[in-house]
Amino acid sequence: MKDLSAAKKKSGMEITRDRSVGKFFLSQQASVEKVLKRFNINNAKPVTVPFAAHFKLSVDMSPKTDEEMEHMSSIHDVSWERALAVVKWILRYLKGTIDVGLTFDRAKMSDSVVGYVDSDFAGDLDKRRSLIGYLFTLSEVLSIGRQHCKL
Repeated sequence: MKDLSAAKKKSGMEITRDRSVGKFFLSQQASVEKVLKRFNINNAKPVTVPFAAHFKLSVDMSPKTDEEMEHMSSIHDVSWERALAVVKWILRYLKGTIDVGLTFDRAKMSDSVVGYVDSDFAGDLDKRRSLIGYLFTLSEVLSIGRQHCKL
């Protein structure tokens, strides 16, 4: 059997290790750069907020049939413009957070579990339900996260 050494890349994630200090860093910088370049948005102004409050999307905005899809793609449609603005915002967010990753630091490892929760008031435009999200961290690293609708 041959020694393949430590992994440097897996599933689009770059892996950086420093065993002497016990640090392990995961990043997707190369993948994000590739996406930004593909859509020619690598010179856009970066943002650090994942989703702006002024964006309101609904299931009703999406086409239901192939004919509606053809119609939306062939003419100038307002809902199509809104969806495109959201996609551009997300790409700008990726650009603004391109150097962010997960760091696992042995020196900071502990058994501390911290939980966070947030919700909005009837943020689901289609069902008028509140969206609730929560996450838990173990040693300052995301362990469990979920988002769901409240009845």
